Amino acid sequence: MDIQDLQNRALSLLDDANAQFHRMPGSAILMRYIKSSYQNDPVRSAVELFLVIFFLRYILASSYSTQKQTHVPLSEEEIDELVDDWTPEPLVMKPTAFEDLENEKRPIIVGPTGPKSKLSNGRTVTNLASYNFYNFIGNETLKEKAIQTLRTYGVGPCGPPGFYGTQDVHMKTEADVAAHLGTAACIVYAQSFSTITSVIPSFSKRGDIIVADKAVNYAIRKGIQISRSMVRWYEHNDMEDLQRVLEKVTKEQAKKPLTRRFIITEGLFENVGDCVDLPKIVELKLKHKFRLILDETWSYGVLGRTGRGVTELQNVDSTEVDMIIGSLSGPLCAAGGFCASTAEVVEHQRISSASYTYSAALPAMLATTASETISLLQETPEIMVQLRENIKAMRAQLDPRSDWVKCTSAVENPVMLLVLKPEVVASKGFSSQDQESLFQDVVDECIANGVLITRLRSMPPAVGAGPRDQGWQPQPALKVCVTTGLSRKETEKAGIVIRHAITKIITRRK
Repeated sequence: MDIQDLQNRALSLLDDANAQFHRMPGSAILMRYIKSSYQNDPVRSAVELFLVIFFLRYILASSYSTQKQTHVPLSEEEIDELVDDWTPEPLVMKPTAFEDLENEKRPIIVGPTGPKSKLSNGRTVTNLASYNFYNFIGNETLKEKAIQTLRTYGVGPCGPPGFYGTQDVHMKTEADVAAHLGTAACIVYAQSFSTITSVIPSFSKRGDIIVADKAVNYAIRKGIQISRSMVRWYEHNDMEDLQRVLEKVTKEQAKKPLTRRFIITEGLFENVGDCVDLPKIVELKLKHKFRLILDETWSYGVLGRTGRGVTELQNVDSTEVDMIIGSLSGPLCAAGGFCASTAEVVEHQRISSASYTYSAALPAMLATTASETISLLQETPEIMVQLRENIKAMRAQLDPRSDWVKCTSAVENPVMLLVLKPEVVASKGFSSQDQESLFQDVVDECIANGVLITRLRSMPPAVGAGPRDQGWQPQPALKVCVTTGLSRKETEKAGIVIRHAITKIITRRK
């Protein structure tokens, strides 16, 4: 076959293909589109042809897995051998020898907690290890109202507040706290610890800035960690250092997009016991345009003439604080926590705060108890006077008369933290572990003499801090909780027992 025949055959095939193509529906439209597009923009036609070919190639290609093949077939003998050699890691770390010894000596209270509590060994001790500051646990009126609420509403709502957990007693408690503090609104949480851990991430997100005191408690640290915000720490209760940090942050953010900026601190510091300088912090937050989150977990119900907290004690308008977080447990003898602020801030939390949205509401009887104890603090301020008299009596037996310890707590704080004096630590060469062991011996000695106290626990390091701040830990301390359930004479007697126990244990140490 010569070249002429091949050309004729090829033309014949093209004619047949052209005829078949024109018999297809829409072929004329497609041809007109190709001719017009090629005439006006030949590059476009080439790109479209490439995409059509790529599409057909992708559709017709065989499928394959993008996952790396790591499966290695094993025989039954190999599987049995691997199972025999495998040792699972423990879910909980094995306790240390010190923790084992501490657990063996830990006292167990049998029956209700009160100023006089019965231990599992049958002994009755003076209880200075609970937050029953006003002995509300023994108040018969509160018991009757709690029982009545229990019979009316049941044990618990069994549902989140935003669904069907909110009851009229919860709304009353929120109104009572807001009226007591002088704020526009209030929201009540079911757990005290999770209140601040949910409030912080509800408002501060990634990219926002938090300036916090180094000595803030563990709940605040967890809230800061969850928020994933940028954190700047300042020295404990050092207003000059706070001003330096605020000025530095303001300067760094001057040419950057506007972010939310918060100062977070406590009213009474759980790990130190002293009180915040609230007027100065309010002045600095207004000057540098920060928002202030104040945790009054340990100061609400304790400080001020009617227990309103730091704002009442230091004559600061509660509206100057952007968010006041507090606890309804402890001195109020109930449970849960609250955040008091403006109506907008409170309503935002009802749909964005994790522990409020996804937790069952506070049991009705505990909400009623909180409302009643708040009323008692306002109507009978003499119980707070009695508490402060007992604090003075206990302090007089421990701080000035002891050669070994000093009290770092504020004079109004019923939780007295006793730390070794610096000269004692230097002369004895005590490390932190030595001090913890020593104070545990003091606790055991006090229990042997009929007085139940405890000691301050260490906590994880600060989250988000630099190497210089990561190692911050509270100084080991004894924790003595004063209560009005004891008379002044009983309080002084317990203080003498604690002082003698400290002297006995320290002098015994070489």
